[in-house]
Amino acid sequence: IEIAMAHRGRLNVLANVLGKPLEQMLSEFTEGVKPASGEGEEEVYTGSGDVKYHLGTSTLGFETVSGVPMRLSLLSNPSHLEAVAPVAVGKTRAKQHYNKDYDRSKTMCVLLHGDGSHSGQGVVYETYDMSGLPDYTVGGTIHIIVNNQVAYTTDPKYSRSSPYCTDVAKALDAPIFHVNGDDVESVCRVFDLAAKWRQSFKTDVVIDLICYRKHGHNEGDEPSFTHPVMYERIAKLPNTLEIYSKQLVEEGVLTKKEIEEVKNSYLKKMAESLEAAKDYELKDVHWLESVWTGFKSPLQLGRIKTTGVSMPVLKELGAEMCKIPEGFNIHRKIKKIYDNRRKCIETGEGIDWGTAEALAFATLLREGNHVRLSGQDVERGTFAHRHAVIHDQKNGEKHVPLNHILENQEPGSFKVCNSSLSEFGVLGFELGYSLVNPNSLIIWEAQFGDFANGAQVMFDQFLSSGEAKWLRQSGLVVLLPHGWDGGGAEHSSARLERFLQMCAEDPFELPEGALNPDKNDWFEGTHLGSNIQKCNWQVVNCSTPANYFHLLRRQVHREFRKPLIVMSPKNLLKNPQCKDSLDNFDDDAENDRLAQIRFKRLIMDTAVSDRGPFPVEETEVEKVLFCSGQVYYKVDLKRQQSEEAKKKVHMVRIEQLSPFPYDLVLRELRRYPRASIHWLQEEPKNMGAYTYVMPRIETCMRELGMKVDSQLPYIGRDSAAVPATGFAFVHKEEEEEIIKQALNVEN
Repeated sequence: IEIAMAHRGRLNVLANVLGKPLEQMLSEFTEGVKPASGEGEEEVYTGSGDVKYHLGTSTLGFETVSGVPMRLSLLSNPSHLEAVAPVAVGKTRAKQHYNKDYDRSKTMCVLLHGDGSHSGQGVVYETYDMSGLPDYTVGGTIHIIVNNQVAYTTDPKYSRSSPYCTDVAKALDAPIFHVNGDDVESVCRVFDLAAKWRQSFKTDVVIDLICYRKHGHNEGDEPSFTHPVMYERIAKLPNTLEIYSKQLVEEGVLTKKEIEEVKNSYLKKMAESLEAAKDYELKDVHWLESVWTGFKSPLQLGRIKTTGVSMPVLKELGAEMCKIPEGFNIHRKIKKIYDNRRKCIETGEGIDWGTAEALAFATLLREGNHVRLSGQDVERGTFAHRHAVIHDQKNGEKHVPLNHILENQEPGSFKVCNSSLSEFGVLGFELGYSLVNPNSLIIWEAQFGDFANGAQVMFDQFLSSGEAKWLRQSGLVVLLPHGWDGGGAEHSSARLERFLQMCAEDPFELPEGALNPDKNDWFEGTHLGSNIQKCNWQVVNCSTPANYFHLLRRQVHREFRKPLIVMSPKNLLKNPQCKDSLDNFDDDAENDRLAQIRFKRLIMDTAVSDRGPFPVEETEVEKVLFCSGQVYYKVDLKRQQSEEAKKKVHMVRIEQLSPFPYDLVLRELRRYPRASIHWLQEEPKNMGAYTYVMPRIETCMRELGMKVDSQLPYIGRDSAAVPATGFAFVHKEEEEEIIKQALNVEN
């Protein structure tokens, strides 16, 4: 059972339902848990920690009254009350997939809500709305509303427009049971009925547990400030234990003495736990579940694995993923796309973005990994580049080629799911899904990158900080279409600057091994040690199909997991300049392009070839443009038309913005000792990567003794309130001016 709840009553659930040790919980109330060292005094990763009423736990030793063993898990959550709901549902769905629980009878989700948040927060409806969708259903969730009849200090008549806080569930026609929280046995009967409903009909069911807060918002609150009449009455009421004890005595079930013995036994246990808490030492930090055995914490070095794939396998899988069943009436335009993909695989030339992505999926599936891609319109792709699901033009039947590339392919090993029109809820669902098994590639794609801000809570409270707060790794990939193509204010920016701002990295300190690396370590890729494992997430802006292929495979071929934020392109999806040869994807050690096989954090100018840490100096180059993403192609197209520009202006693409590739930037600065260094971007100056890269590039320059201007010279759009203009002629003028400034060497 996967459980999620807000903080109200959480300590009670942790202690009395999941059996979290009382001494550990009480220790968290004082100075906090003192973690033990690992074997050989190895430092144990404990992260930043979180307040005790946000923490989760799991237990394997739980048994029902009838002796049935169960695993209970309570998810950690932030103070954003209902944000954890879709995360729990997604985690439940993943457990059902990996456990082959196809009838959804062995894994269940239980969500505890507050009355104010259940009726007031939109993510509640987003979670309900997914309950019946084929690719998101979990066979019913049990919702328990702890109805205190007040939201912090706000009366129901001011916090909702409907009579009941459960009315939002009427959209599903779900059964709703209202029960008095002081009537213990009625509560038990309703819970039993709800469980039987869920198991029988596999739909959501709601319990409205009507009760009150004895002490207001918390034990230190003074509720009579705002509710004097209500709390005058509450003060006179016997508590639930007193009411039920009296009932049991009157019915002759227990004597007063027996009741006192039960109470005293528990009080004694608490007193002993309080004493033990003083010297409590955490022996198990609950790092990761058993399926994650062997995966490394940020303090343990994970080895580097190649992401290249042998050419015969690439050819075989490429051919299989382009096959269309005989008699299938495919749309003529999509047939042309698949025919072109097949031709590119056969010739080994002209691999575009969609083909590279499909190859990444296919190769991961062949290695036994689960691949799931979710979001609005992801089956076709917002920009009609993917076509992972094709439709028969006469009968409407669907065919998913990637589900038919292997013999005896496991059902559901590849899932591509058009989602509801939700960002907050669906992203949370996929985050929960990604927490279960590391041997998977779980992707959420936004329709346009800026739509991701509808899920900002998920990025702030879960993705960017979840590992540090709660010791849970996620390898979730987030694809955010990003690029200035004349689409206007709302279809251009994925707000790259916001994701970079949340990167936990010091811009004024070089990672160990970056400045003077050992040459052998450099070419083995081990000179930075575990630097990338210390980041909280990765932010990438790929510019080639092959690099995107290796990026997706790298995400799985590691001994640790980090969230991956990708500024995915729009223009490059079908740009004739943005194509790759198939030998950029293979693992041939004799291939003279071997240096291109793994994901490249930085791409050198095409005119140079020395990849060593101390390259041959390019003394004739007068200007170096550091940039990221599709702006490279716009400027390079013009640059290639001028022999002088090609000679005097070189372009360096930073593909991985975070963790910042200090070592590779240092190499490029050594390469160009006489050139002026500039940052080039298509975003406005107050957006994009400029304010992020500026102090980092300047730190590299200072370390090399180079002259640093008052600020890193900038080429791009002026600061603006909106990301992009809505006027086509203004967009064109801005772009032409950027290209002109980029290639100007007179100044």
